[in-house]
Amino acid sequence: MNGNAHAQRLWSAALAGQAMAALRIEVSATTVVLGALATRDYAPMHHDHAYATHTSGTRDIFLNTPHQAALFERYLSDWSGPRGRLGRMRFSMKDSVCPGDTLQIAGHIEQAQRDAQGCGWLQVVLEMSVAGKLMTQCHARLALPLDAADNPWQRRGDDWQP
Repeated sequence: MNGNAHAQRLWSAALAGQAMAALRIEVSATTVVLGALATRDYAPMHHDHAYATHTSGTRDIFLNTPHQAALFERYLSDWSGPRGRLGRMRFSMKDSVCPGDTLQIAGHIEQAQRDAQGCGWLQVVLEMSVAGKLMTQCHARLALPLDAADNPWQRRGDDWQP
């Protein structure tokens, strides 16, 4: 991403169709295994090469679902700044991300709108790809501050409608 990865973005500056800078991550076997351990996912396809290739039929061990979710959340929080707040996220995995891959996460703003409570929301579409091939697609709803005084993290109850 850019040098201002943690600068606060404001909803008023977000436009439908706006591209979001790409994040690239080199995936190693250690990356895959540590992600599985951190999420207490001890399934052998995330740490045992022989099992992954012979039993699961994949080309190698691969990133698990919670690890991919965490990467999307990291991307969104880096892009939005400290007061950006994820409302919801859903994604669909198409293929496996394995050691030796350089994954890229990039996206665009699909829609910017305010809700009845005055919260500024973005609908974003993200793609995790390897060598130009789509591996996982993500749709997220992200709240950004309307101005310097607003903070979506302070919204509670009826004021928070993710």
